[in-house]
Amino acid sequence: MPVDILLTVLATSVIQSIFGVGVLLFGTPLLLLLGYDFVNALSILLPISIAINSLQILKHYRYIDGDFFRHVLIYTIPFVVLFLFIATSSSINIGLLIGAFLIFVALKSFFPAVETMLQTLVRYEKAYLAAMGIVHGLTNLGGALLTAIVHGKQYDKNTTRVTVAVCYATFALFQLATLLALGSEFELSYAQNATFLQVGVIVFLLTEEIVYSGIDNNKYSKFFAAFLLASGLLLITKSI
Repeated sequence: MPVDILLTVLATSVIQSIFGVGVLLFGTPLLLLLGYDFVNALSILLPISIAINSLQILKHYRYIDGDFFRHVLIYTIPFVVLFLFIATSSSINIGLLIGAFLIFVALKSFFPAVETMLQTLVRYEKAYLAAMGIVHGLTNLGGALLTAIVHGKQYDKNTTRVTVAVCYATFALFQLATLLALGSEFELSYAQNATFLQVGVIVFLLTEEIVYSGIDNNKYSKFFAAFLLASGLLLITKSI
């Protein structure tokens, strides 16, 4: 079992277990830095991401914002599929731009003017969701934009995480289906991928009981803002 992949799965699964995203958002650039190509990184991370999100959905499906999810299906998913075709034959780095945007969103909790600007941005939600699909298809970083827009909707912690989770799982399902339809070849064996999937599920179960269940709504909102800020800084650092 490749130790570098195992450590990546462990770390990113903890993050996704708390916030609904993380395995793809952080796992993709980490595996690329470790020398794995984009397609193989996806083949490792997509099943893990889907599994963790599915468990989150099963637990809190009643809290899903159905209207927002329907908009994601209509305005985001087609672009995820289309631009994944493009991404398999090109390399595009827009991490710097996304990182700066995440830091801006994180400041919402501290500066009312930022919150006002974000509320204006959400009025153009359809265009935002389409852009999110393009970004995710090309770079696998659409989860950053997803968490940003959900953070701006003032949900409680369960609605925040499960709404992110159902959208993120849908991204991953369509990405995986697209790769299979393209006949992409993967380096890792089925047994290795299954092992990493089991690790991700175990991490989720432990994190759910030890960490997530002990966070109240107020703390979760602050942690989520900190998560956005850290995500933005990491993406900017990687891009420079």
